[in-house]
Amino acid sequence: MKIELAQVAGRDGDKAYNLQTALSAIDACAPDTQLIVFPETHLSGFPTIANVADVAEPLDGPLVSQIRQAARTKQVSVAIGFAEADGGRYYNTTLLITPDEIALRYRKTHLWSSDQGVLLPGDRFATCLWNGVRVGLLICYDIEFPETARALAQLGAQLIIVTNGNMDPYGPVHRASIMARAIENQAFAVMVNRVGEGDGDLTFAGGSAVVDPFGNMLVEAGREEAHLSASLDLSQLQAVRKDYRYLDDRRLNLPGELVEQPGGIRELII
Repeated sequence: MKIELAQVAGRDGDKAYNLQTALSAIDACAPDTQLIVFPETHLSGFPTIANVADVAEPLDGPLVSQIRQAARTKQVSVAIGFAEADGGRYYNTTLLITPDEIALRYRKTHLWSSDQGVLLPGDRFATCLWNGVRVGLLICYDIEFPETARALAQLGAQLIIVTNGNMDPYGPVHRASIMARAIENQAFAVMVNRVGEGDGDLTFAGGSAVVDPFGNMLVEAGREEAHLSASLDLSQLQAVRKDYRYLDDRRLNLPGELVEQPGGIRELII
């Protein structure tokens, strides 16, 4: 399975620019590419409380509609994020769009500080079967919580796709996290991050990557705009689970005990 990573520099609030960037990248996909992945909220950029009503769009809005048309024309699937409007509520959303449909919608469940007060958190995890592989979506800060990817693994995920908008100085955190999430769940993990400058003196860290179920980095981008590709050997999913499977071997129902040793509590003297 061949996938492409579109590590691009978006512009917050500039939907026209971001859309054109995405359409150009989709059009440039290799003929044998099955999936192209973009950064977090690429179509809208990161919204603020002042502009979220203007930049957010519903699922049937012009941004998503044009991406769906491009996916049909190119016969490629697209994982891309945007600020979603739904009945006066706003979410940080990533879609898995196939040539035929919106196969999966995921709303970011763990909001970063700049999301809070602007967007609402999602309330569920989901996976879908796509090209014979069960796929789950996460967004940026989500991957710093092991429980998120584990929730997808419990739903059968074999490929975890992360749209990312991670900035300095946290690049190393997400590099370690994406490798750990792949290893822990014996799944492929794909992370595509933004690059360049953002509002509020942000510098996005790049470092988009594809990790195999053994934790090996298959491809990794630097800090500049890049269009990378990787081939996933799906037989590794069986190989990595041949001798052990973490989901089967974990023991979560053991009782816990807090042990206090004599002298272990210091007396406070005032």
